[in-house]
Amino acid sequence: SGTLVVSKLGNAGSPFRMSTLEPGDFFGEMTLIEMQNRSATVAAESPTVLYELTAAKLYAYYKADIHAYVLVMQNINRELCRRLRRADGRIAELQMRTVI
Repeated sequence: SGTLVVSKLGNAGSPFRMSTLEPGDFFGEMTLIEMQNRSATVAAESPTVLYELTAAKLYAYYKADIHAYVLVMQNINRELCRRLRRADGRIAELQMRTVI
């Protein structure tokens, strides 16, 4: 529940809002997959309730129930693809503004 804001520091050092997350959305999946630092900051905009899936818990799913693990990973990958498509659209939109 609640609303979260995803932001990133701009060139001037001030944060800019990239997106808003609402109930049912998730974040931090890139860190689960590639084991690197987070690419953005997520902060609560209103009171929230969150569920945590750590790398250790994900590995436990893998060991205990490979089918459940595959379903979790498929859903993470689907969301990553949706986000990449949205980013592609935004990049194309910015490029068109620059050309015109």
